[in-house]
Amino acid sequence: MLDATTRSGGTATASPRAAATEPAAAVTTAPPVPVVPSASAPAARWARALLSPWARLSLLLVLLTAAGVSVLLFEPQRLLAHGWPPQLGGVAAAVVFAAAYGLCTVAFVPRPLLNLAAGALFGSQLGLAAALAGTVLGAGAAFGLGRVLGQDALRPLLRGRLLTAADGQLSRHGFRSMMAARLFPGVPFWAANYCAAVSRMGWTAFLLATALGSIPNTAAYAVAGARASAPTSPAFLLAMACIVVPAVLGTAIAWRKRHHLRRR
Repeated sequence: MLDATTRSGGTATASPRAAATEPAAAVTTAPPVPVVPSASAPAARWARALLSPWARLSLLLVLLTAAGVSVLLFEPQRLLAHGWPPQLGGVAAAVVFAAAYGLCTVAFVPRPLLNLAAGALFGSQLGLAAALAGTVLGAGAAFGLGRVLGQDALRPLLRGRLLTAADGQLSRHGFRSMMAARLFPGVPFWAANYCAAVSRMGWTAFLLATALGSIPNTAAYAVAGARASAPTSPAFLLAMACIVVPAVLGTAIAWRKRHHLRRR
């Protein structure tokens, strides 16, 4: 039954009770959504901390320390006295020696000792090939470790005049600078590797200059090691001359240029 109509056909109006219930049915309130803390936030903070430049530099120092301790424990220089294991021979032994050579250079074993061992174990030619391969492998490993783990942390510390000049020289003239460092007998192998890694030198220039610049010195030591049983032979004397003369000349040049280096 209609509440309010006109018998003459007027419009019906809704009852107040129905009108009051319609807004209550139309308006709905959503329940509050609980705020759940992200479980990945601590993991992200730990990841940032572990991948920070100083954390990577610390890892590099730990790896280098472990490599040095391993060398002290296993004493690879005993190859000079005891020779190569008889199970390996020929090219396979040279390949294994090259890999071990590379690891030893990363662990700061002096290259002259390894070059002498290469010549004594494999002769002049195969020993030279194994020593050069190990040189490039070791240099590449040290360069990669320094570039990935140490560059970001160490570059902001290059504020000294001498360090800034060295960084600029290596970054702008990478191939020429590394070639000179490999030919000059007074520059430690590991120091050149890690200084180049901190700079902006490219991989190609570094490896190519290392391979080419290391040939003369490595060949002299390999021949000396191969001919060590005949110290009066012309080959041994020539090899020793190729080792001693560049060292003396390099020392004399460094002595004359010492004032120039201090002024830079």
